[in-house]
Amino acid sequence: MRRLCVCFAVLLALPALASAQPPTKRAITLGDYFTQADLFGVAYSPQFIAYVEGRWQESTDDRKTNLWIVPTAGGTARRLTSDRASDRAPQFAPGAGTVYFLGNRKRDGEKHPPYDGRTQVWSIATGGGSVQAVTRVEGGIDGYELSRDGKSLYYLVHVDRIDDDWSGLRAKYGKLEYGHGQNRIGQIWKLDLASDRAEKVIDAGRNIREFTLSPDGKKIAMITTPDDKVVSFEGQSRVDVWNSATGKITTVPEDAYRKKMPSPYAWLERIAWNDFSDTLAFGVIFDGYPAEVCLAYLQKDGSIRAAKMPRPKGVHVRGYGTPLQWAGKRDHLFFLAEEKGRVRLCVADLEDLDNPKWLYLTKGDVVVEAFSAGIDAGNPHAFAAIMATPTKFADVYAHSGGGTVQQLTTVNPQVASWKLPQLSIVSWKGAGGQTVEGILELPPDYKQGDKVPLVVEIHGGPTTATYYKLQYWIYGRTLLPAKGYAVLCPNYRGSTGYGDKFTTDLIGRENDVDVEDILKGVDALVEKGIADPERLAVSGWSNGGYLTNCIITKTTRFKAAISGAGIVDAVMEWGANDEPAYAMVFKQGLPWSNPEKYHKASSTYHLDKVRTPTLIHVGANDDRCPPGHSRMLFRALKEYVHVPTELIVYPGEGHGISKLRNRRAKMEWDLAWLDRYVMGRKK
Repeated sequence: MRRLCVCFAVLLALPALASAQPPTKRAITLGDYFTQADLFGVAYSPQFIAYVEGRWQESTDDRKTNLWIVPTAGGTARRLTSDRASDRAPQFAPGAGTVYFLGNRKRDGEKHPPYDGRTQVWSIATGGGSVQAVTRVEGGIDGYELSRDGKSLYYLVHVDRIDDDWSGLRAKYGKLEYGHGQNRIGQIWKLDLASDRAEKVIDAGRNIREFTLSPDGKKIAMITTPDDKVVSFEGQSRVDVWNSATGKITTVPEDAYRKKMPSPYAWLERIAWNDFSDTLAFGVIFDGYPAEVCLAYLQKDGSIRAAKMPRPKGVHVRGYGTPLQWAGKRDHLFFLAEEKGRVRLCVADLEDLDNPKWLYLTKGDVVVEAFSAGIDAGNPHAFAAIMATPTKFADVYAHSGGGTVQQLTTVNPQVASWKLPQLSIVSWKGAGGQTVEGILELPPDYKQGDKVPLVVEIHGGPTTATYYKLQYWIYGRTLLPAKGYAVLCPNYRGSTGYGDKFTTDLIGRENDVDVEDILKGVDALVEKGIADPERLAVSGWSNGGYLTNCIITKTTRFKAAISGAGIVDAVMEWGANDEPAYAMVFKQGLPWSNPEKYHKASSTYHLDKVRTPTLIHVGANDDRCPPGHSRMLFRALKEYVHVPTELIVYPGEGHGISKLRNRRAKMEWDLAWLDRYVMGRKK
């Protein structure tokens, strides 16, 4: 086989970032968090950029989204919807005069679709006006796509099916929850937008996770699983291709994304057709290993050939998946690439797989959160993106010609009056002498030589990273520096963006190299005179909560700990959470085949060593890190070890906290806990 020659180039430059912080007026408060607008999706057209903006509302205790547009060339942004119907997934009709999108509208007195609050497709003219219902499906839909010619709309629904020999009892007692046998089977329907008539085109017999229509309108690619359980998504998801000419479904050979990958437990997502309707790209995502992109080539004889897309050394596809999109008449594939805490928009020119070309469309210290490529634009590298930097919160940017990426929105103008933290990248020698990096946030008024209290904020995953961007969220960034704390966010072993080996080094070594990497980062900041060794705290959510639990069994140097949705026992993690492959990958087997790895990864057997006052948060309905772990930790510390501890269980919440009141409660509890045990102040 010929060696692949990988060419790497930078295409576009962003405007230079400000070297100094502009004048500010006041310190950031907790309440400022809920004034933020957050961006969740974007769609490109040569005339307009559509984007989804979410805002918090006290009266409804939540954050819901509306649809906005802004001229691609720059100008005033306009809100197209205002009824907070969780609008999302915008797509332009040909000519960009109409935007289609998903939403959940419910109106008083209406008890039938489309106004029952279920998900439907809606449309609105880019010039404004009333929102029009496009679908009126009983029970709502689960996804949609507009045909390239704008004449048809395809949508996904799921129907209940009981499919085993206990179907009689399952049907009789249908309101009970069963371990298996109750399933959701996917169907895809085609809606003619002129006649408003719908016909079912696919009855897959499997759960459909997502689908996409080929540009020629003749094929539909789907990611399917045997059922709707996460456990089957991890290792049994596959790509199926339906051909309208034959009505048959062909499955993409699984060798390329199962047997030839380092783990059999990949899940698949973000499937995309090229412009010729003969090649598919889809994401192959793992716990413990770097994400990959797989390419599937449709042959003239009806067969399908699949292969992994090559990637440059040191470049990772964004952890836990990236949007994928083909653009231009050539085989250009857009995706997000991670490198050392930055996330950049990358395009791979795959015309010649023996000599592929890779280009960054953004460069420098940027974190691209979402993008949309300009399929119909004359410029093959046109795009819109949601992007943040170390000095700017996320906004909408676009490139439609020329040499720069233009900022189109300022969705949070109030930030101009805030004192912002000082962000930097710091590095140190971790376990085994490996260089480890992290994001350091210092108080806005910090001066060299100051020694300040330090909070270590550990990211989840672990197969992801903390990114080098300005971010005010509920886990401590931005708020804690405003209160005088330094915040260290370590990208410990297992994180992405630092090379494949750095990521895979964690497999079989949890509660080991990751913990040492983090503790050596604390040592480095103490040695530099930044962190006060007498005022240290550690916190994290999900895998960050797990590592917090591990760390406090190994050292008593921290004055306070905040454990959010954390794991305590590895066997219980395998048996009780919704994705057991996570445990099997990192522990390299099942509990009975590799018990020593499960024992080593657990903090259960060392909780008697904890002396750190520990605040525990968890959602009552968390399937990812079930609350039993948090209750176990609380019982050990409260009843037997007699360490100051509090357990807060959030009713109705899952792995993340979604309600405004609950987020505020978490933030207030965290501040009070740190104030008492780190700063020594009691109210």
